[in-house]
Amino acid sequence: MNNSKKYESDVVIAGGGLAGLTTAYELLDHDKKILILEKGIQQDLGGQAKESFGGVHMIGTPHQKRLKIKDTPELAYRDWTTVAGFGGQDRWPMAWARFYCENSKEYIFDFLDSKKISFLPILNWAERGLHKPGNTVPRWHVIWGTGNELIEKLLLAIEAHPNRANLEILFGHDVSGFEIEQGRVTGIHGKIIDNGIDFRATASCVVIASGGICGGDLTKLRENWYKDWGTPPRKILNGGFPYSDGKLHDQARSAGANVTHLDKQWHYAAGVHHPRKRRPDDGLSLVPPRSALWMNACGERIGPIPLVSNTDGRFLVETITRQPGQYSWQILNWKIAAKELAVSGSDYMTAFRTKNKRLLVQNMLFGNHHLVERLVRECPEDFVVADSLSELMDKMDERSIEGYKINREQFEKDIREYDDQITRGRSFHNDEQLRWISTFRKYRGDKIRVCDFQKILDRKAFPLIAIREFILSRKSLGGIQTDLQSRVLRGDGSVIPGLYAVGEAAGFGGGGIHGLGALEGTFLGSCVLTGRVAGRTIAGA
Repeated sequence: MNNSKKYESDVVIAGGGLAGLTTAYELLDHDKKILILEKGIQQDLGGQAKESFGGVHMIGTPHQKRLKIKDTPELAYRDWTTVAGFGGQDRWPMAWARFYCENSKEYIFDFLDSKKISFLPILNWAERGLHKPGNTVPRWHVIWGTGNELIEKLLLAIEAHPNRANLEILFGHDVSGFEIEQGRVTGIHGKIIDNGIDFRATASCVVIASGGICGGDLTKLRENWYKDWGTPPRKILNGGFPYSDGKLHDQARSAGANVTHLDKQWHYAAGVHHPRKRRPDDGLSLVPPRSALWMNACGERIGPIPLVSNTDGRFLVETITRQPGQYSWQILNWKIAAKELAVSGSDYMTAFRTKNKRLLVQNMLFGNHHLVERLVRECPEDFVVADSLSELMDKMDERSIEGYKINREQFEKDIREYDDQITRGRSFHNDEQLRWISTFRKYRGDKIRVCDFQKILDRKAFPLIAIREFILSRKSLGGIQTDLQSRVLRGDGSVIPGLYAVGEAAGFGGGGIHGLGALEGTFLGSCVLTGRVAGRTIAGA
């Protein structure tokens, strides 16, 4: 490489997301010289974790014990494997899943707690399961300050580290491949985006922390779409990190790495167009209200099993991909939206992000009307507001895709039948969604966030709202296979010397720690876990 820029370090990390930053911090503890090469600008440091709601899946924490939640690593692992559906070839994913369940307190909670990262006192109970058990007990710890706080506190800890001078972070560096000598990875190379100059970074160890395949232009996502789901939707909103394009997955495979389970992907069912439009079909992920009715593109209630969030996210996505148009509508009213609607991202969850306790309590008691107003104002192509069913259907038809129109008779029938169930009284509820609402409200963490059997056509709760929702890309559950030391493995199980992978690039551990489905909060948790393991392994090596 003539006129190229050259760097040298003990360890070079490709990617400055949560997993890469955690790896770097662990290496600073062991007095290593580290170079992080980030493709984005300084504001991108922290990756998608910075934009997240900030939920972390953990077992045996002080929060669980204080709430008298009886949890054990054995129970957590049983829940994990039930959802994962591991196969006979999933040795390393299973090993990583067990390691997570047995060590989340030490490797994740204690690490975050030492960085002065705090959590809400009440745990959320996500992914309870539908056809089979999910989380038997609440394990979703929400960071007070969201993912933004997580990254800010981690960066502050890095800056305050006594060995901070050992770490260099460079931005605008697009890594495109690995340097290999006699079978050992000795560095990485690529281009500096601003000036097009080639660079080469040499090191004794290289860590891939570049994310998954569910961002970028979604080409790899579509190429690896899960076959049992049929054809991928024509419109998928992009909710992955922009630089998660899978480029280093390809380069790792060329270097002999075993890349597995790329068809295992975790998407969300309730995506709307992002107001910022940072890229084509940029998406914003909603946390769907549990009291809303989920309809297909024709305005027919999806069933026979009604779709309800916080049960089985994978089932929601799979079911919608089999519906006409492969997109959906959620039907609700303003009261339900103010009580239950949330966004899976830090920017919109103002009370959480700013750590405003007074505003949080106000929103819980009286509803987050500001959030609903903001979404209606900023997402007009997907949010419809009306004062009658007829007006609502007219506006929904205006937003139809590929000619799908609302089946008006069935639409009104489904809504009125649901409301009639509520009118007859709780003793006579015979609708599966109402049974789920009853179950949700038995847990105090959900009772304040779920309406008490709210009818849709209640004039006191008007106006009506319809939300057009698309499948939104999020995470790759598969990736570069690693052993329990975060070392990258070849197809025959042997180690590629000098090469490590962490976070989403590694399928969050082992090339697919989640199997088919995730229990939520395991993404951030796995980034911390694999990063710490890689740092300790490299330091020991």
